[in-house]
Amino acid sequence: MVCCGLLTAQKEPVPLKSIEVEVEVRDHVATVVSTLNYENKEDKPIEAVFVFPLPGDAAVCHFSAKIGQTQIVAEVKEKQQAREEYDDALSSGQQAFLLEESEQSPDIFTLSVGSLPPGESASIRLEYVTELAVQADDGLRFCLPVVLNPRYQPQESGGSDGASVQVTSVPASLVPYSLSFSARVSSPRPICKVESSSSLDPLQYLNTEQTQATVKLAEGHKFDRDVELLIYYKDAHQPTAVVEAGQASTEPGTLMGDPVVMLSLYPEFPQSLMSSLASCGEFVFLMDRSGSMGSRIRNQDHQTRISSARDTLLLLLKSLPMGCYFNIFSFGSSFEHIFPNSVEYSESTMAEALKKVEAMEANLGGTEILKPLKHIYSQPCIPSQPRQVFVFTDGEVSNTKAVIDLVKQNSGSHRCFSFGIGEGASSALINGLAKEGGGHAQFITGTDRMQPKVMQSLRFALQPAVVDISATWDLPKGVSVTVLSPPLTALFQGQRSLIYAQLTGESSEAAEGSVTLKYCLAGHPSQNQLPFSLKPAEDTGLTVHRLGARSLIRSLEMKERENTGKQDGGVKGKVVELSVQSGVSSSFTAFIVVNKDNGEPIEGPLIRRNVPAPGRHQHMMRCCAPMMDGLTTYSIGGPEVLACGKGRKKGKMFGAMPKLKIKGISKQFGGSSNMMKNTQSSNDKTEAKLSKDPLLQLVSLQKASGCWLLDPALAAALGKTSKEVERTKPSSVNQEVWATLLALIWLNGFKMDAKEEWELLGLKALSWLRAQKAPCVAECVEAGNTLLGCSVQKDVLGL
Repeated sequence: MVCCGLLTAQKEPVPLKSIEVEVEVRDHVATVVSTLNYENKEDKPIEAVFVFPLPGDAAVCHFSAKIGQTQIVAEVKEKQQAREEYDDALSSGQQAFLLEESEQSPDIFTLSVGSLPPGESASIRLEYVTELAVQADDGLRFCLPVVLNPRYQPQESGGSDGASVQVTSVPASLVPYSLSFSARVSSPRPICKVESSSSLDPLQYLNTEQTQATVKLAEGHKFDRDVELLIYYKDAHQPTAVVEAGQASTEPGTLMGDPVVMLSLYPEFPQSLMSSLASCGEFVFLMDRSGSMGSRIRNQDHQTRISSARDTLLLLLKSLPMGCYFNIFSFGSSFEHIFPNSVEYSESTMAEALKKVEAMEANLGGTEILKPLKHIYSQPCIPSQPRQVFVFTDGEVSNTKAVIDLVKQNSGSHRCFSFGIGEGASSALINGLAKEGGGHAQFITGTDRMQPKVMQSLRFALQPAVVDISATWDLPKGVSVTVLSPPLTALFQGQRSLIYAQLTGESSEAAEGSVTLKYCLAGHPSQNQLPFSLKPAEDTGLTVHRLGARSLIRSLEMKERENTGKQDGGVKGKVVELSVQSGVSSSFTAFIVVNKDNGEPIEGPLIRRNVPAPGRHQHMMRCCAPMMDGLTTYSIGGPEVLACGKGRKKGKMFGAMPKLKIKGISKQFGGSSNMMKNTQSSNDKTEAKLSKDPLLQLVSLQKASGCWLLDPALAAALGKTSKEVERTKPSSVNQEVWATLLALIWLNGFKMDAKEEWELLGLKALSWLRAQKAPCVAECVEAGNTLLGCSVQKDVLGL
């Protein structure tokens, strides 16, 4: 069968030969240089369109093309002007290259390679800078997205024939280009290790202090996953400040002419305040049930994403505090809820929710997240119960900006915690939800277990909220500050916050400044101070300036979207001016290169060629080839592409994501066809036959109050018979106290490696035990250890 008319499947040549990626990591920031090598092996001139993902907060800051021996550096221009220059160049037979950001999502870029003559080679160099996200275990995550998941187009923006899928994928074995990847890491602190889900050559240290190292991708990398690096530094929680000198050729008083400082803050809160977990709140869980959630998790034979999500919901529900409120929504092309409104957490509401969670399947079609979020926000908040929304998704949506804008509009009434599941989750969506919702983002990729990361976020949600956050600057006389970052809306224990600021004015080499972070935690005013030298660091280039410009551009773009419909062209003008001055991409500008020195105009009609890209959803691609006719626009996952037969028409909008609409089969792509349902239900039947994880088996028996009942199910979960468990019970304690103590001893004796997962429900059990004021606890612990073959001490249990 032909895979969606992809030319690779028909063994036709494509222009992209190889990709080389070099990464320079300095502490918390990465500069990525990507070189794409093209060759036209056809006998006609071609136009290639190559669409690829970048991290959502990346600042694209350089774009150039080398054709033969001629090197041309792109200029940043207003988007419509750049498009017109590109079209004019093609129509007059000149070579041209255009790089632009998608209108709907800031992490998708379209590269048009225009008018490449037969036999000619071209090399495109793309450079971007990005911040590295901090993970739960203090590792810094760098990700080079190779896979672009199917992007789901919501129905209201998808035209008359309903949902349209925008990106499909091609089997990795058919990708005809190669990837080479190397990274150089440097930091003021020693580098402990670098890990990856892809195989790496061993880490090479470049100095005895181990503050510089290089790492390379091992031979034989398959295009079935993102290239992810996790970098671990010694003393990761040290706050730092980097001052970067302005560009010598630019006048002082402008963003690029003045020094810019980047502050990495790690606020540490008093332990006494952090140990008091909240016993109130409204917890709303929003779970993706689109077709792709039925995919298997790599290296976990019997687990699908949806089964792992069900296990995670079990742990979440068992860990909630008595007295709070909760609800669970699930979404695909439509959405469902367990209760019409959030309900008080009790034994009966928890049991009802768990029964429905157990039946959840990945059978709701596409990924429409906007409608359920609107519904959640339309419900009134419950007095004295702060709303916390947890969003789980493995997908990408084409309306990322609209979703993030909605969360920002409602940021005053809730906190949003987001989880990206699998390789294809959009970093722009996941990071944007948490950033604008004052919460925390987590990515669950490769062999990661979902549960520990989700439970860490629940701990954050249960910690007292940090409010009234402000930063005060103390600088030498004659130096003023312009903060480029949006105001901080959330602080979490041990989590990094970044602030960029422009420093204007003259100061001596030895001058010092400081910033004081003030906030209120559980009614207690607190502050952390970070002193720093105003002397610029050496050899940082303009990385910090570009990230600062990117931060300001993103804030202004959001302001422009809020002003839609109002007569205010000023904000867009500011974005274009800032983008052109800093050389950093925006949604209103594009990079344009025109080769005006290529002699003779190119003869012959242009052929557009698609550049195939790696992907995983190969099953989605069958069954569609017979239905295609005419000049349909296709797009393929990974870097994504267009294939059609005619040259680009003047003024055609390629910034927006291209669409694949095939009547009658869109639902199969979304994953809600009968075929998909049958596969899914057979997967779930297989899972049901497998014995449940012993930890989850024990957890599922815990009551909402925190206790366990002494019954045959508990005995089986502990690996004992009912008689053994009942016979060894000390006579002075009741059955529930004995059962709860046994469960806690078993958890501490056999499951310490998974403590992050059960710690909160363990604390709840402990609170329940203390409230019982049971006699002879020491005797019970001794008897429990003897029965279970453990040696857990009473003080380890917290008794």
